[in-house]
Amino acid sequence: MNCGPVPTVDVIIEVEGKIVLVRRKYPPPGWAIPGGFIDQGERAEDAAIREAREETGLSVTLTALLGVYSDPARDLRRHTISTVYVAVAEGTPSGGDDASEARPFGEKDLPVPLAFDHANILADYFRFKKTGGKPL
Repeated sequence: MNCGPVPTVDVIIEVEGKIVLVRRKYPPPGWAIPGGFIDQGERAEDAAIREAREETGLSVTLTALLGVYSDPARDLRRHTISTVYVAVAEGTPSGGDDASEARPFGEKDLPVPLAFDHANILADYFRFKKTGGKPL
């Protein structure tokens, strides 16, 4: 039974002037912004903090809401709607939960391939950091 889109969160974690991405353990393959599904009864903000910790080992402080991404084709497994946050953290990330690896990257050295619609989200993030403009 299809009950509609599933809510998710993604967290762009800033560490020492770079952002943390995770290499996915499970399909679809590639590098991704840390994130995942919001649990029943959980606030999106709490899910973002939890997912960041589970996948990177970092305790984050949320600093901004970048936007909501709802393209039905963003995840080929099912229709998801992701609330994307920006956060800061200190320390060295390490892969955990569904992430086999977690590493910081700069805008000019992003890994390929990026999973889902994360290339679009990161383009919006870097534009936001330069201009303050958020996606619609």
